[in-house]
Amino acid sequence: MKVVILCGGQGTRLREETEYRPKPMVEIGGRPMLWHIMKMYAHRGFEEFVLCLGYKGQVIREYFLDYHAMNADFTIQLGAKPKVTYYNRDAIEKWRVTLAETGAETMTGARLARVAKYVRGGTFMLTYGDGVSDVNIRDLVAFHRSHGKLVTVTGVRPPSRFGEMDIKDSRVISFNEKPQVSQGLINGGFFVMEPGFLRYLSDDPACVLEQEPLQRCAQDGQLMIYRHEGFWQPMDTFREYELLNRLWTAGRAPWKTWKD
Repeated sequence: MKVVILCGGQGTRLREETEYRPKPMVEIGGRPMLWHIMKMYAHRGFEEFVLCLGYKGQVIREYFLDYHAMNADFTIQLGAKPKVTYYNRDAIEKWRVTLAETGAETMTGARLARVAKYVRGGTFMLTYGDGVSDVNIRDLVAFHRSHGKLVTVTGVRPPSRFGEMDIKDSRVISFNEKPQVSQGLINGGFFVMEPGFLRYLSDDPACVLEQEPLQRCAQDGQLMIYRHEGFWQPMDTFREYELLNRLWTAGRAPWKTWKD
């Protein structure tokens, strides 16, 4: 099953990090956010990806073209007939990655429409290139197959912008910097879709997935929600970037469900 990842947005609210690279390439613990997302899927057995490129997409292209050189030992023979021999290749991910240009100013629905030719063969997944979660992808897919509708969206509870304290007799019992708050569920990404949903989309650059396409899909009774009560965190701001890095550095990253 293929996984489509939206990688083309400009990330203007994270301009400190995105002036020279797309947001999915902003690093968490020395690895791009995109790598973390792909590791989440690969851990559950989904290793075929379609990346929708846009803003500074050449950075993502270069990252994957140089992936072996950056992640393995190698010997290079220089001269008229240069040759590179790689070692410890078994430690490198065996992903199949399709990189597709979808336009610098294109909205989310049009990006998916423009990679439709790569996913028409069957059920596929879709998510954003700027958020991580400990959602169990296999359970999500099983839920999708159980109801027979066109689309499943993962519903999550948004993290609070403020710290939350548990207090007893004027003493702080616990302090949670970014708790999941008890609000209504929001779109957390991590979609599962049938090819039939593609007819709701338009190639028009202004087509926003989260507006008319999903709204009409819901009106037609074809949109279902998978409730995820666990960890979910976007990286929309510099503060959230710092939070994710702190969690990773401290060895407390809930989305790291894989083993090194």
